[in-house]
Amino acid sequence: MTQNTPTQELAVLRTSSLTTAVEREVERLILNGSFAPGERINENKLALRLGTSRGPIREAVRALEGSGLVVSIPNRGSFIRQLSIEEALEIYEVRAALFGLAGQLLAERVTEKQIRHMNGLVKDMEEASLRQDFDGYYPLNLAFHEYIIDSAGNATLAQHYRSLVKKLHLFRARSLVQGGGLAVSNLEHREMLSAIAARDPERAYRAHRSHVIQAKDRLLVLMKSEADELT
Repeated sequence: MTQNTPTQELAVLRTSSLTTAVEREVERLILNGSFAPGERINENKLALRLGTSRGPIREAVRALEGSGLVVSIPNRGSFIRQLSIEEALEIYEVRAALFGLAGQLLAERVTEKQIRHMNGLVKDMEEASLRQDFDGYYPLNLAFHEYIIDSAGNATLAQHYRSLVKKLHLFRARSLVQGGGLAVSNLEHREMLSAIAARDPERAYRAHRSHVIQAKDRLLVLMKSEADELT
C-alpha cells in the first residue's frame, strides 16, 4: 500500500485548514448579514474577496449547504437560504426545549464563579438597555446565551442549539430581542439567573424555556406591526 510522504501529508493538512478557515469566514459573512437571504453566491467574487481560489470556496459552500445555511439549485447555482415564518416558528419551539434543558443542567452544577460572570453580563445589559444602546446590548445578549449553553456541560445539546440559532439568523438577524424592548428581555434574563443561582433546576427550565417562547411571541407581534404598516 502506498503511503503519503510527509510533504504530501502537509499539503493535505494545509488544504484542509484553508477550507475550514474559508468555511468559517463565509459562514460569518452569512450570519452577520453581509449576504441577503435568497442572494446568489458568486464564487468568483467571494474568492477575490477572501484572497483564495474557487476550490476552497466551493468546498465551503458545499459544507454550508449541509448545515442548512445554503441551498443549491441545479443549473442556477448556490443561494443563501430563505427561512419561512413557519420554519422559524418550528425552530423556536425546538430551541425553547433545548434552552430550557440547558438552564436545568446548569442549575444542577453551577459554580459561584459562573454566577458572578453571568451577573456581570446581565448588569452590562441593563446599563445598555437604559441607554437604549442596541448595538451594545446585542453582543452581550449573545454572550449571555452562549455562556449558558457552554456551561451546561452537554456538547450534543450545544451543537444542536447552535445549529438552530444559525438558521434563525437567516430569518431575521438581530431582531430576536427587539420586539417589546430591551428591558423586557433583560427582566427575563434576571429571572433565568435567579433560578440558576438558587440552584433550582425546575425553575431554571421554566425560565429558560419561557424566555425563548416569549422571544418568539415578540417577533410575531413585530411582524404583525410591520405588516399593518404596509396595509
